[in-house]
Amino acid sequence: MRTAYGVETVRTAERELMARLPEGALMRRAAAGLAAVCAGLLARGGRVYGARVVLLVGPGDNGGDALYAGARLARRGAGVTAVPMDPERMHPGGLAALRAAGGRVEREVPRRADLVLDGLLGIGGRGGLRPAAAALVERIPAGVPVVAVDLPSGVDADTGELAGPAVTAEVTVTFGAYKPGLLIDPGASHAGAVHLVDIGLELPEPELEALQHADVARLLPEPGAASDKYRRGVVGIVAGSAQYPGAAVLAVAGALRGGAGAVRYVGPAAEAVLARYPETLIGPGRVQAWVVGPGLGEGRAGEVADLLAGDAAVLVDADGLRGLDPEVLRARTAPTLLTPHAGEAAALLGVDRESVEAGRLDAVRRLAERYGATVLLKGSTTLVATAGARTVRVNPTGTPWLATAGSGDVLSGLAGSLLAAGLSGPDAGAVGAYLHGLAARRTGGPLTAHTLAEALPAAWRDATAV
Repeated sequence: MRTAYGVETVRTAERELMARLPEGALMRRAAAGLAAVCAGLLARGGRVYGARVVLLVGPGDNGGDALYAGARLARRGAGVTAVPMDPERMHPGGLAALRAAGGRVEREVPRRADLVLDGLLGIGGRGGLRPAAAALVERIPAGVPVVAVDLPSGVDADTGELAGPAVTAEVTVTFGAYKPGLLIDPGASHAGAVHLVDIGLELPEPELEALQHADVARLLPEPGAASDKYRRGVVGIVAGSAQYPGAAVLAVAGALRGGAGAVRYVGPAAEAVLARYPETLIGPGRVQAWVVGPGLGEGRAGEVADLLAGDAAVLVDADGLRGLDPEVLRARTAPTLLTPHAGEAAALLGVDRESVEAGRLDAVRRLAERYGATVLLKGSTTLVATAGARTVRVNPTGTPWLATAGSGDVLSGLAGSLLAAGLSGPDAGAVGAYLHGLAARRTGGPLTAHTLAEALPAAWRDATAV
């Protein structure tokens, strides 16, 4: 499991560790890890000795990390130039170390470089880049790889939000723990490949966690010797309409590949479903979980209400999300999983879509608490939050290729099947999103919802091959 922690949590852990270490030891640990990653990148390009390295240096500890790392690279023969945001406020120890190693300080960003270190703002930076920092960022030579120190400057460490321009890094070297802003868009798209340097922090329960293959393999349902299709769980699909029969077919396609023993379909698209998937059960019956909403159309709120009044787990998506009553959902004792995209989330919260996209972590937490449910917020980084839980899950396998018609219907069926197979709401949402992303990545480019569903078994095998 990859875990992420907010700024205050990291700061507290750093203070506790620094109290037990000699002065400056923690910064030197961080700088050593940063320099090692930079040296690896330079060696990949040809050499460390003689390479031209530029440090963009802010006034805080983030700038100190860059200076100490630059000193290490200078001792290995790199030509290192530090360009300060404020020449009067450079970290004194880091500056002394750089000069002792033969590094230079200049006021202008050199026109030529092999590597740039962004040490302008640390994890405490808020409100975006100040004019002096933005001016330095604008002068980074085109095409030169940028390594962000702990976090790309301009990205909010706690949320991934941007308050204006931000550094776009090829690599981010972060210290002690991942920060939420490195895993959640839009900040995640600015971080590039993220390397974690362990500096010995002792940390509590995380704010964010991302499943890895081993976690998914542990959670995925596996039939036993005594299993039959009913013991493995039955998922019911209430989806599709005369206008959108394909939504029913795609939801069933995802459900058939989600680990439940059987899929039951209830709705007007039975003929289309059976034509593609004759193994589907048709008509009402006992199920362990329901999926309701994809392609449902208008005027069917009563069907959604009836399912929510029952004692089975329910996943609500798409048209089923319209007009949901928070009081009804909070009164349920069975698991409830809501799977909105940003526009649907905005309607549920009574805000505009732009505010949801700009603050995804806040939005998913507010939705979960308001509706007393587990909420899977689809998007560039899919998030899963549960009412009353501190930790939010972020999906690491997403890809922009999932922005295609019907992919959400496949996800709904898949996650609903995992619910029926016995996974909790948070696990069904997070594992479903993980497999959904893996399947999309296996296609290697443009996809349709049908090809996405067909790739799910291979994604399942990938995740369990650990």
